[in-house]
Amino acid sequence: MTESLLEITDLAVDYRTGRRTWTPAVDGVSLHVDPGEFVSLVGESGSGKTTLIQGALGLLPVAARIRSGAVAYSGVDVTGFNDRRMALVRGTYVGFVPQDPNTSLNPVRRVGAQVQEAVPEKKREAALESLRLAGLEDVERVFRSYPHELSGGMKQRALIAIALAGQPKIIVADEPTSALDVTVQKRILDHLVSLRETLGIGILLVTHDLGVAQDRSDRILVMNKGRIVDEDHEYTRRLFAANPARQPAREPRPAGGRVVLRATGLTKEYGTLRALDGVDLAVREGTTHAVVGESGAGKSTLAGILAGFAKPGAGTVHVGDRELTGLSRKQLREVRRDLQYVFQNPFTSLDPRFTVRRLIAEPLRAYQLPVRDRVTELLAAVSLDESFLDRLPAQLSGGQRQRVAIARALALRPKILVLDEAVSALDVSVQDQILKLLTRLQDERGLSYVFVTHDLGVVRLVADDVTVMKDGAVVESGPAARVLRDPEHDYTRHLLDAIPGVKL
Repeated sequence: MTESLLEITDLAVDYRTGRRTWTPAVDGVSLHVDPGEFVSLVGESGSGKTTLIQGALGLLPVAARIRSGAVAYSGVDVTGFNDRRMALVRGTYVGFVPQDPNTSLNPVRRVGAQVQEAVPEKKREAALESLRLAGLEDVERVFRSYPHELSGGMKQRALIAIALAGQPKIIVADEPTSALDVTVQKRILDHLVSLRETLGIGILLVTHDLGVAQDRSDRILVMNKGRIVDEDHEYTRRLFAANPARQPAREPRPAGGRVVLRATGLTKEYGTLRALDGVDLAVREGTTHAVVGESGAGKSTLAGILAGFAKPGAGTVHVGDRELTGLSRKQLREVRRDLQYVFQNPFTSLDPRFTVRRLIAEPLRAYQLPVRDRVTELLAAVSLDESFLDRLPAQLSGGQRQRVAIARALALRPKILVLDEAVSALDVSVQDQILKLLTRLQDERGLSYVFVTHDLGVVRLVADDVTVMKDGAVVESGPAARVLRDPEHDYTRHLLDAIPGVKL
């Protein structure tokens, strides 16, 4: 019988929550990864996935402890290893790929130096070979570059190169693609699969994305509240049901309808970069118009101009009959009552010093509108009760914060919401809740949405119309049903092919 590369047995990890009190974060978890096997560990934020991996790698924070259980690599129990001995295990036996390259790579050191540091004997040629193994091209340039000079996908591959530098037998990857465009994500995961096939290494992928796990895994383990649960568990069924791949596409709304937001010939330049190149967009009343594309496509630049946050170099934006271009601040303030913006990350867009009550009341006070009853009414509209009124953003979950952000955006009774990647940072089940909330609010209030996203899997659930952007230009636009099922442009087909788990 083949010995497992990694075997975790009944591992229990606690966090200190008081001077003498400890709270379980991982409670009796067992798993194994065999040579050449691709195993995915799936669960939402707070399920204990990252704590489990930190325990297995000897990377637990000071406020955590292993209460019981064992971790073994190729039969060697490392549970009691000190930091120095575990550093040797991590460098030569197990390669670790963390989630965010922006915080994991040293911004003031060249990428090559960071890879070379992980290579036995610190040889330059070995570092270049690790970069090649990680699927990077022009490795000499990458070697000389600083992290900020590389794209998100290239930085993530640099982390894979560091993980490969010690020629490990197993790679543990903790949410390695959650912040990447779907096409870059596909390339990274395809490359991990190819490494498994060519080098025979084992892979343990930690992710909240069931589509990703289903596409590539030999086995999927689901984690909830610190434990592994079986496939018949209620939580597992709920998690699988929330996956966009398992949900029917939105029924198209009737064609036609009054245009409530129109952009014509928008251009925008930042120095030599042409961020927008003659973009046209028309949003129909009571519908959702999705703007889709990879990072750098110009989506957020377009969203900012539509909301009046920035001015175009050329072109016009009309909200109803009113043109935004050239309006005074006072006139723009009136237009903004009809058009509100919901940001991607509610933790950074909500002032951490303000309570929920004050956050929702702020736009009402700015326009000298009644506050008291309206705040509780808005909370109820996003399915939160009055117990949330005096909480701070830090006391809310990601989904609750986004609900507060939506309530705040609805305060002035707008007709249009611009949602800039408003669900991309959320777990799949929370994302499902927010999408259903947005659909309900649209049906009840006749709202029109501009839904900016890189995820075509989500677009199929919410969009009536779709505009696909690449390098600042529109490459395709039309009814969602047609664009998603019969795309005319190769780039749209490229985006569709990269969606994990979705069969259109």
